[in-house]
Amino acid sequence: MDEHCPFLRPSIRRGMTGWTVYEITPGSQRYAVEAELFHAGVQAAEWVRPLMARPYGVLACENVVLRGHCVGADHRELLAWPHWALKHLYAPVGVMIGKFAQGAVETGRRGGSIPPPPLSFLPVRAGVRPLDPKFLTGTPDLAAALSVAVDDGRDVFEHVPCEWKAVREWASSLPMPQRR
Repeated sequence: MDEHCPFLRPSIRRGMTGWTVYEITPGSQRYAVEAELFHAGVQAAEWVRPLMARPYGVLACENVVLRGHCVGADHRELLAWPHWALKHLYAPVGVMIGKFAQGAVETGRRGGSIPPPPLSFLPVRAGVRPLDPKFLTGTPDLAAALSVAVDDGRDVFEHVPCEWKAVREWASSLPMPQRR
């Protein structure tokens, strides 16, 4: 994976990559899993935020791993809403949220294939302003927000209730990505 992310190897070397594992409890419902993933993502983002201002802060990354099975939804579906809400909440303060589903085959920005991830996870990391907006071409508002992001310590929930049902409703009102 570090062939596709130039920051991964230095982040690991400096001890700035963390892993949070969320194990789906048998019988869990989709809505509950999404809520827990969102909560874990918020915790990861709030862990990354203060690290971003430190030396080598651009290397700060916490990965929220999803394990187990949920009846009626695959990992790609379970990651979708938490990812969408988190990236909209945290891009304006310079935190980048990614989404990788186990086994998914994807194409990188340069057209090459990215190896399928062995686990499903949400990478929550310091945004790299000159590079990351290129990942957000389908969401120009997010790309613009991230390109000028400054973490001024604001409460990202100032205008959004922190409860998952309200967050998901808010996230569903946001413009969906433009397809190329």
